[in-house]
Amino acid sequence: MVEARELAVSFIGRALAEGQSVSGQRVDREVRSFLERSGYGANLRHRTGHSIDREVHGFGANLDSVEFPDSRLLLEGSCFSVEPGVYLDDFGMRSEIDVYIWEGKPVVSGKQPQFELLHF
Repeated sequence: MVEARELAVSFIGRALAEGQSVSGQRVDREVRSFLERSGYGANLRHRTGHSIDREVHGFGANLDSVEFPDSRLLLEGSCFSVEPGVYLDDFGMRSEIDVYIWEGKPVVSGKQPQFELLHF
């Protein structure tokens, strides 16, 4: 999931750097395509992310090409989650970060994202 999460952020960054508009739908398709190539196509049951406002979910673009395909653009000031997930029969896993677009670049908010699975 971490690789899919990081792919989303780098995809957004590259597209914006090239002057392209990026929709939530386009990001979700990119992440889904990666997870399908990795053998998890049948286990995708959730969009890649959602808009964030002052109280969790917002009214901006969602990273979604399946549930409610969202062609709205990730504009300057947009804030959204990137949380690709895979759900198997016995368990599911999702890796979430929050991102906003600032000065034409995706910025991950908060502390350093987690890259390792914690074992207890």
